[in-house]
Amino acid sequence: MKRIFLFLLTNIAVMLVLSIVASLLGVDRFLTANGLNLGALLAFSAIFGFGGSFISLQMSKWMAKRSTGAHVITEPRNSAEMWLLNTVERQARAAGIAMPEVAVYDAPEPNAFATGPSKNNSLVAVSTGLMRSMSQDEIEAVLAHEVSHVANGDMVTLTLIQGVVNTFVMFLSRVVGYAIDKAVFRSERDEPGMGYFISVMVLQIVFGIGASMIVAWFSRQREFRADAGAAHLAGKRKMIAALQRLGGAQAASSLPPQQMAFGIAGGAREWFSTHPPIEARIAALQAGK
Repeated sequence: MKRIFLFLLTNIAVMLVLSIVASLLGVDRFLTANGLNLGALLAFSAIFGFGGSFISLQMSKWMAKRSTGAHVITEPRNSAEMWLLNTVERQARAAGIAMPEVAVYDAPEPNAFATGPSKNNSLVAVSTGLMRSMSQDEIEAVLAHEVSHVANGDMVTLTLIQGVVNTFVMFLSRVVGYAIDKAVFRSERDEPGMGYFISVMVLQIVFGIGASMIVAWFSRQREFRADAGAAHLAGKRKMIAALQRLGGAQAASSLPPQQMAFGIAGGAREWFSTHPPIEARIAALQAGK
């Protein structure tokens, strides 16, 4: 979940900054100079929506490293780090992608994530909690799951989906904001009033959070594919064992689900969950889906 959470958070922040810049440059005034120009607004929303999404993608590795304090392994400090590098290198070669950066970050819960702007420019990170609590076979399956995310191009796929929802978020927030400005704030000027700008910013956050549910739904579908990829790279038995271990860790943990479900963990039943329930993932693997 961490890679998606960071991506969504970065995306909302980038979109707000782009919207403020657009307002300062007079784009909104241009769009509403003679009433709301829906055609021009849709084009503007698409350019900024996809632009914001791809900016977030390019920032994904940097954001992940900064937010987790991950240590990228360049020179292994011990046998465990050497094993991590060798395992990811072997799996990346089998998956047909360039060697990702491999990192370890300090966190008590067993989690891992993969992120990056492309298949050949990616990061795979595991928590110290995962290294301590899981067997080598289980860790191998977790790494294979994350390598599969990279090989499947999941971050790029979700970026395109995010670009589409960004477009509609920007479009709808301005249409509704314009209506609110006219109906509630009684603005009679051709140029948008303060009510318009305030409404747009608030609506963009609200619609953006709602749009995150759509991205989360697509993310849940990609998890099944990454599980299947991990079963191919590391073996079905190891992947099922890793999921069962994570399911046990979740049941024993007092942490909330959103803090438990990083790149490999899952099971939250909320609409915002980026991962299906672990039971469903195990069942899909056992059924050979």
